Amino acid sequence: MSKVLLVDDHQVVRDGLKTIIREQGIGDEFGEATTAVEALKLAADHTWDLAVVDISLVGRSGLELVRELKQLRPRMPILMLSMHSEEQYARRAFKAGAAGYITKDSSRAELAGAIAKVIAGGRYISPALAERLVVDLERDTDRPPHHTLSGREFEVMRLMGSGKTVGEIAEILSLSDKTVSTYRARILEKMHLNTTAELIRYVVENNLMD
Repeated sequence: MSKVLLVDDHQVVRDGLKTIIREQGIGDEFGEATTAVEALKLAADHTWDLAVVDISLVGRSGLELVRELKQLRPRMPILMLSMHSEEQYARRAFKAGAAGYITKDSSRAELAGAIAKVIAGGRYISPALAERLVVDLERDTDRPPHHTLSGREFEVMRLMGSGKTVGEIAEILSLSDKTVSTYRARILEKMHLNTTAELIRYVVENNLMD
């Protein structure tokens, strides 16, 4: 039986994951974290056979956490759990070091299969998402990266480019910190950037503050 680290700020999601994992006989010992800080501490203090990480966490995105977890525990497989099916998130998740990507609206059977495959050392992506990734590769890549952003994403990007923090942006746009963090992760993926510093440089160099 395996030890599984669950990182999600919703108790009901963590409980559901534990039920599925137990039913499949995959794991019987769990660690639970609601934030990146808690997850990193648990990863540092204990060895885990698998981490299931929500992409949307308050304060720090799940994508950033995946990178940090892989630095801390390079051999620990990570399954990214997300409300978003967009191919941008999946690509960024794998680039960060995730071994699998699955959405929260997936069936119990699909989720169980994804967990089993990842924990066995394989990779997982749903057939539907794999098809969208292929389509994305065929898209026209001549447009400037910021042209792929939605209106709200562009607005958040400009605020980030001006040096505003997640909290400040949330207040300005009347959004939650978590929503802004989700926008930030989406923007970085669409722009093919890794850090906020790179994004700020892009905004300045392309005169997008005017």
